[in-house]
Amino acid sequence: MTEIFLSALTDILTFQHIGYMLLGVIVGLMIGVFPGLGGIAGLSLVLPFLFGLDTTSALALLIGLIAVIPTSDTFASVLMGIPGSSASQATVLDGFPMSRNGEAARALSAAFFASLVGGIIGAVILTGFVLVARPVILSFSSAELFMLSVFGLSMVGVLAGKSLVKGLAACGIGLVIGSIGGAPATGEFRMVYGVDYLYDGIPLVIIGLGLFAVPEIVDLLRRDRSIAGEGGLGAGWFAGISDVIRNWWLTLRCSSIGAMIGAIPGLGGTVVDWIAYGHAVQSTKKNPHFGKGDVRGVIAPESANNAKEGGGLLPTLLFGIPGSGAMAIFLGGMVILGIQPGPSMVGTNLDMTYTIVWSLALANIFGAGLCILLAVPISRLTLIPFKLLAPFMIVVICFASFQATRILEDMLALLILGVLGIYMRRFGWPRPALLIGFVLATQAETYLYQAVQFYGWEFLTRTGVLIIIALTAGSIWLGVRAKISSSSRDELLAEEPAHGPGVAENIRARWPQLVFAGLMLVGFGLALQDALQQSFLGQVFPLMMAAAGGVFTVAVIGFLVFGRVSTPAAVDGEMGIGTDEAVPERSMPASLFWLAALVALTWMTGFYIAMLVFFVAFLQFRARASWLMTALLTAGAAGFVLLLAWSLNMRFPGGLLQDMYRLPWPFS
Repeated sequence: MTEIFLSALTDILTFQHIGYMLLGVIVGLMIGVFPGLGGIAGLSLVLPFLFGLDTTSALALLIGLIAVIPTSDTFASVLMGIPGSSASQATVLDGFPMSRNGEAARALSAAFFASLVGGIIGAVILTGFVLVARPVILSFSSAELFMLSVFGLSMVGVLAGKSLVKGLAACGIGLVIGSIGGAPATGEFRMVYGVDYLYDGIPLVIIGLGLFAVPEIVDLLRRDRSIAGEGGLGAGWFAGISDVIRNWWLTLRCSSIGAMIGAIPGLGGTVVDWIAYGHAVQSTKKNPHFGKGDVRGVIAPESANNAKEGGGLLPTLLFGIPGSGAMAIFLGGMVILGIQPGPSMVGTNLDMTYTIVWSLALANIFGAGLCILLAVPISRLTLIPFKLLAPFMIVVICFASFQATRILEDMLALLILGVLGIYMRRFGWPRPALLIGFVLATQAETYLYQAVQFYGWEFLTRTGVLIIIALTAGSIWLGVRAKISSSSRDELLAEEPAHGPGVAENIRARWPQLVFAGLMLVGFGLALQDALQQSFLGQVFPLMMAAAGGVFTVAVIGFLVFGRVSTPAAVDGEMGIGTDEAVPERSMPASLFWLAALVALTWMTGFYIAMLVFFVAFLQFRARASWLMTALLTAGAAGFVLLLAWSLNMRFPGGLLQDMYRLPWPFS
């Protein structure tokens, strides 16, 4: 054990490891500033650049980004009144009022220091649990690992979003999409329809960027204003730190809550901040001013958010089950690096586990320090009109999308999945449920096949399996009960049919949602049809998932037709805090047009030429920038992309122009 500890410490304390960790922290800090992108989109952007890196450096990059995003997304919540990510909703309730009261600096410093403490506590809990759980985990077989996958899926379906049936249906969509390509048991190709791009399945990078980055960029473009309003930070940096020290017992309690909730597969950041915030409200007896600028309303969710990342690593590393959407991307990164999550992480790869754990604690220290140092310039960045930042973000996600396969079809898939993500966001279908279903699809099917092959269906009678089945059933029951008790009847999208408007009125009011649900039902039907053409081992998993998803989608349609009319959830069942209804919005197709235009231009002229044309056209016709501003921003983007391409030794996807003429790099 001593040798393992020394090996992990040696890896962490190298200049190379710390350098890549700092790079991840800086990237995460920049991504966290933009509302809505969060850890999922951030990790999706970094994931393609792992190819070619050694394992230790790649893990340092990922951990640095994971650690800082729950801290840096506080900028949007406090300064703009917009949740920086799904994990920072509760921070808005008191952080934004503090900012309007001239206490933005106090709120930010309290949040950063609480995040630092929470991240360290999460890493400590993870370290202790690894030592205690090691003998139990090593006894797990494929049967127990399959049931753990089911446990993770059940948690996502129940708790991701306000609508139970939408959560389960979205999870089914992810499982079906994850089944595209070769079957693990037989090697048969499923749902490819003769499209070469689908034979290897859809890359995880495309799923993450399409579902999360594209919808947020389109939404900000529709609002057509700067991200934040005018306003200063005020004073009180040391007051915020003193607040955390003075409320140390609240910080410790909420950090522990965050670590424990993060360890439950599928819960993630969508609930942990509200649970911690609710605990703070319930346990505070002295001068409560929650919702009006109480610093304890900032400390509680922020400490829980960062501790949640440490807890979320538990199921991800030890069982291969992502504890949140960001952990789902991290799991994909481990697969890219050739690291197999599971019992080996407390066996032959125990040193790597401790490298990850201690890197998380160190990255939290770096992240909190950088957030404090860079708070003033970052707050000024949010005053820039988003229409000037949008072309950079669109180009970056398109550039990242084709890193896995480096073909044009990646960008087309990004566009299609971006449209899916936009309408899921609009109609309150939980996107994290789809993502985790996608990540767990292959793993769940593989473990099921192995369990049946080794034990037959008698694997369901194994002691460990029965215990996990009981835990799964209990979690579903508790989750449903908690959701019903904590949500008013009006907040649920017709979970129960009620007397009110007739069927015709409901159809007229909800026809866009009905069309979307109908298209999802058609997708499940196509998956069923394809599954029936496969052998038994190749069809059993997608057949069950498509059938279940279809049933839940029919239930959604039934609630929409026969239930009472209510406003759909704003963002995956999250609060729509910060939306300025007075700001005129452009139509969604007009905002999505620019991404589609870049894809079309790439098909005709290749990516690099298309990027240059896109930048000039966007800045001139959409942003109405001067020619000098257009030239400077285009030159900066061109140089940045060239630097990335040179460092990765890559060629850009070509178009029809490259098919006709032999062009030099980077136009090739």
